[in-house]
Amino acid sequence: MQTTLSEQELVRREKLSRLQAAGIDPYPAPLYPVTHHSADIKAAFTEENKEAFSKVCVAGRIVSINDKGKVFFIKIQDSKGIFQLYVKRDELCPDEDKSFWENVVKHGLDLGDIIGATGYVFITKTGETSLHTETITLLSKSLKPLPVVKRDEDGNVHDAVTDPEFRYRQRYADLIVTDGVKETFVKITKMKNAIREYLNQQGALEVDTPVLQSIPGGAAARPFITHHNALDIPLYLRIANELYLKRLIVGGFDFVYEFSRNFRNEGMDRTHNPEFTVLEFYVAYKDYYWMMETTEQMLEKVALATNDTTVAKVGENEINFKAPYARVSIYDAIKEHTGFDISEMDEAGLRDVCKQLNIPVAPSMGRGKLIDEIFGEKCESNYIQPTFIIDYPIEMSPLTKKHRTKAGLVERFELMVNGKEVANAYSELNDPIEQRERFEDQLSLMERGDDEAMFIDHDFLRALEYGMPPTAGIGFGIDRLAMMLTGQSSIQDVLFFPQMRPEKG
Repeated sequence: MQTTLSEQELVRREKLSRLQAAGIDPYPAPLYPVTHHSADIKAAFTEENKEAFSKVCVAGRIVSINDKGKVFFIKIQDSKGIFQLYVKRDELCPDEDKSFWENVVKHGLDLGDIIGATGYVFITKTGETSLHTETITLLSKSLKPLPVVKRDEDGNVHDAVTDPEFRYRQRYADLIVTDGVKETFVKITKMKNAIREYLNQQGALEVDTPVLQSIPGGAAARPFITHHNALDIPLYLRIANELYLKRLIVGGFDFVYEFSRNFRNEGMDRTHNPEFTVLEFYVAYKDYYWMMETTEQMLEKVALATNDTTVAKVGENEINFKAPYARVSIYDAIKEHTGFDISEMDEAGLRDVCKQLNIPVAPSMGRGKLIDEIFGEKCESNYIQPTFIIDYPIEMSPLTKKHRTKAGLVERFELMVNGKEVANAYSELNDPIEQRERFEDQLSLMERGDDEAMFIDHDFLRALEYGMPPTAGIGFGIDRLAMMLTGQSSIQDVLFFPQMRPEKG
């Protein structure tokens, strides 16, 4: 962290002191009666309706100051864009006392300061819609200079800030200086709202389940561990909310969903952040075939709501979310992309395949993990258009119902988009005896050293013993879906505040 002030920061603090000495509060009371925003004025103002803009109050951050002596052209940025203020000394300070002009406008303002202005709207000789300013109020003095972004006369950026260390660590500043960042997060909100609207229309109930859990269940992942002082017990930040949502199905709800903030104590890269958002929903009396149809119908509607089209461009790829999506079994996918038919192979055979394919594996990996590694390394990246990978081996899916016609498989699919998993869904296992056996298989993997194997959740087993109806469930990686619908290549670009390494110093 910076401990000494730069020359510019010292200058700004000197200006702050001069303003205070002149009796000007650089951080006045918060209420300021804004009446209009930049984009709304530009869209609506004409010479014919100018009377409607004769008394306007705007506010925003200064992004440019053009000093013409007794006239200043100041551009401010509000939440909807950039707007120009025309400030004339003799109209701002009509009497003989020009101290406000000298103390504030000429010598007190800096780029980054937040100001308010009142006046009337007009069009300058150069054709720019502007505010003929009658009053200016300093609302917040900026003590740290923002990075300088060069723009041409049309507002196009030619020297954007690209340093990821700055952009992700100081997102508050990135939002100010980097074009398109706000728009990305506005789209993400549209996406989430569209999902909620679709599910609510289908009769789903949005719920909340615990973040602090006594057992990190519902997924194969390494948890974060904390401690509850009053109870003197370890607790885990949830890695998934699946088992709690299925408890609600046991309790009599037919259709529940949750936007769940999950935590996994694993690596970070362009598609993984230790804190992330998952949408999970569970529906009684449905199966994974129904879930595939529902998924593609929902995503088509969500893509349209987010971008006004079902097509999203990610890098060089154009991804079409229009239903229906292709369906490929995981064994067929592996055979197509590796040449190996692994459907009848045991663990030893799979290890030999991994060796031939130069895929590193650990001794703790069982048959399911080995298949997962082969698919992830050699197949996943080939599925750019939305594709359901279906019918997984039972060893890969401890919470999934056995396939009704295919021995050794379960009724599961993963949705692949742009070479990454976006969703994972099952016909849920509701046999409590078989579920206990599957958990015990996971326990044996844990004893072999697999620190991502599932814990046995005895309370969940107790819930299943009361009886859970046939159920379909799914989990969506909301951040990955957001990446695709907003055209971003890194998960850090769709999280306001992604996890960062400790700042040096």
